[in-house]
Amino acid sequence: MSTLLIKNIKQLVSASNTPPDKAAGKTMQEIPVIENAWLLIQDGIIRNFGPMSEIPHPGNGEIIDASDRFVLPAWCDSHTHLVFAKSREIEYTDKIRGLSYEEIAKRGGGILNSAKMMQEADEEQLFKDAMIRLQEIVRWGTGAVEIKSGYGLTTETELKMLRVIKRLKNESPVTIRSTFLGAHAVPAQFKGNPDKYVDLVINEMLPAVAEEQLADFVDVFCDRGFFSVNQTDRILDAATKYGLQPKIHANELDFSGGIQTGIKHKALSVDHLEYTGEEEIRALLNSDTMPVILPGAAFFLNLKYAPAREIIDAGLPLTLATDFNPGSSPSGNMQLIISMASILYKMLPREAINAVTINGAYAMGLQNELGTITKGKKANLIITKAIPSIEYIPYAYGENKVEQTILNGVIQ
Repeated sequence: MSTLLIKNIKQLVSASNTPPDKAAGKTMQEIPVIENAWLLIQDGIIRNFGPMSEIPHPGNGEIIDASDRFVLPAWCDSHTHLVFAKSREIEYTDKIRGLSYEEIAKRGGGILNSAKMMQEADEEQLFKDAMIRLQEIVRWGTGAVEIKSGYGLTTETELKMLRVIKRLKNESPVTIRSTFLGAHAVPAQFKGNPDKYVDLVINEMLPAVAEEQLADFVDVFCDRGFFSVNQTDRILDAATKYGLQPKIHANELDFSGGIQTGIKHKALSVDHLEYTGEEEIRALLNSDTMPVILPGAAFFLNLKYAPAREIIDAGLPLTLATDFNPGSSPSGNMQLIISMASILYKMLPREAINAVTINGAYAMGLQNELGTITKGKKANLIITKAIPSIEYIPYAYGENKVEQTILNGVIQ
């Protein structure tokens, strides 16, 4: 039996034996902590914790002295596209010159550009590049990540992406969830008849994905200029036959009906949410769907910011994720997202930390495994550097506050 004991922890953060599934409304400001604590890990699982006055005999296992350091659950990043072929910094220059996201897409840039490069990409190289990105985000404290396809837009290339994600699941210590996003954009050859592409997604892609058991979830970009509510309905109705729970790209560009469509189909999450008003908030309040905001994309694209305060103040939960991708959010740094939450969205530091731990786990269906420090959960943890307080995490936005990331009980 492998044993790891962490002692003299300044604060053990989000430590609870009876955590809720998610934090919502005012409870997002609450994080249970134990001062001057210890934590015992055995065979990759959190076995026990408590104050130093009750520390057990260490035995023969490994010991870490965490004096002046905080221990938290590792970040759960519930929305990324980190399997991609090449960066898109040329489009970044176009953005600086004033072209909008939609204008770039209409010129064959954006998602269609990534899809062209993905179709030409070597599968082994895709895997190697994605593994490097995973290792980088682990250094910033991420322990779980959802990765979407959607840069294929042909059956063959979508399957290639999903096979890469499946291999990452098997070979990386990061906890990974896979999402089929064939309906990410309409390929150029279907521009005159997008319903024909929807037919392809339903009749060819979905059965192939299900046959190889390549996805945990299904996603659709339900927004202005992408897929309509009716098209989204068709895809999600078909996906239910294969047991794929929905997650929706919704309301990034307009009041598209994407949030209500996701709720109708019992989506685990609806993501982006720049255009969220009272009607959308009322609908979310009557659902189990998690609202997810992607600050990196709004910041990079210079979009309006989603109404985080209104969502939380209405009593809802909220998750934050990176949207790590080559076109609209080329960073997987969750610490930067936590800082953006406070600086741009006026979220309190504890609200932001709940948004990327317990709520991030919920948005991936992992709330029983990750997101809090709880006996029996997987030991995916962060040990900070010597920092003065939890509030220092969003405050020092350019500094990596993580000294060690522990995944499955193993120091990375």
